This record gives sequence, C-alpha cells and structure tokens, in this order.
Amino acid sequence: MRLQLSTWQEVEAYLGRSKGIIMPVGSTEQHGPNGLIGTDAICPETIADGVAAKGDILVGPTLSIGMAQHHMAFAGTITYRPSTFIAVLKDVIGSLERHGFERIYFLNGHGGNIATITTAFSEIYAERSMAGEKGVLRCRLANWFAGRRTKQLARELYGDSEGRHATPSEVSVSYYAHPESVKQAQMEPKVAPVGEIRDALDYRRQFPDGRIGSDPSLASVEDGRRLFEASVEDVAEDYAAFLAEG
Repeated sequence: MRLQLSTWQEVEAYLGRSKGIIMPVGSTEQHGPNGLIGTDAICPETIADGVAAKGDILVGPTLSIGMAQHHMAFAGTITYRPSTFIAVLKDVIGSLERHGFERIYFLNGHGGNIATITTAFSEIYAERSMAGEKGVLRCRLANWFAGRRTKQLARELYGDSEGRHATPSEVSVSYYAHPESVKQAQMEPKVAPVGEIRDALDYRRQFPDGRIGSDPSLASVEDGRRLFEASVEDVAEDYAAFLAEG
C-alpha cells in the first residue's frame, strides 16, 4: 500500500490496523560510468514496495534528495546541507506523528545519509526529553544493503569488487527496477582505487569516474533480482521486529 496512491480515508483506516510506516530515503548523486543518478533512491523504494507486497504495510513517498555534497563535482548531483536535511526529516516525522503514526521506519539507500538521519532522531528525542514530554514515537534507520542475507549474497557475487561507491550490488538493484535503463560503459581501471575524500573537488580529483573501490560492470538485472529478494526478506524481518518493540 503506497501513501501516494491512497485516499485520506484509506490512510485513516490503516491507522486503525497499524501505527507503522516505511519511508524510503536516498540521494540524487552520480554512480560512476554506468550507474543511474537515482540509484540510492530507486533501491530502497523498490525494496520497500517488495516488503509491502508481503502484508498490510504502508510505504510513504521516497525522500530522494539527501547528503551528497561530496558528489557535487559531478553533473546531475543534488544535495541538501545537513541542517536542511535535518529540518526536512523533523517535519516529515512531525507530520506523520500528527496523524497517529508511532513507528517510522526509514529504509535508507545512501551511506552518506546515516549520520544526518541519526542526528535528526537525536534532536527529536532530545527536544522531548528536555520538555518532559511523554510519547510513543519510535524511529529506526535501516540500510537495505546491510541485512545479513543481502551482505552475504553481495560477497558471493562480487567479492572485493563490491567496493564502497557505485557498487555492483546497488547498480544491479536499480537495473532490476528499471531494466530499460541498463547502461554499458568501459571501466578503467576495472576495479576503482580506494581512499579517503574531503570535499567535492577532492573526490573528483581522486576518483575521476566517480567509483570508489568497485567494478559496477559486473552489475546485471538478474543479480538485481536476487539482491532485491534477499533484501526484502531482511527488511521484512527487521520491520516486523521494529513494530513488535515495546
């Protein structure tokens, strides 16, 4: 069940059955020579829909812009500042809580979002603590790529070629979601180097094609299907546990 495709009456009825919602969150940033700019939003959105297909679960609109300032030397990237992203998250969570949602599960597709999302949660909880407010709101951040089944499958498929950015696993899931958009590109070197980055220009200087430690030429629609199915199992299990928490 998708929030955007529901009426307010349907959402109100859903809240009588469940207080949980899955919110996909990603980024709009470069993903190397053959990766889609929307990869980090496409992956969690597709997986969230897969989880919702298994039961009575509501999926909210994907937050498709995130923390991508270090990719800004590559055309097409769009980013928030940390303070902007925190404000967006706080308003989204506040809106959902106002309607009666108590368990808000952010399914994330971008590692660069993690620190800011957890900071937003801390800000919300700190405000409540300082005001002495009582409440039942719980927020969780989960990364679609970090589940047990998904990580194991990525290791089996790609080994050390998985890398850190523009990974074959994320590119594969985006291809599974959009097979009409599969890209072909030469990788030179075949496996990208690794290293630490500081800002956007430093990133472009060190990693001129956008990859870090990866070989996304290994990506395929079939691998994406397998990774999608593994992640749906991981996320469905974790989301059910989240709803069951006291």
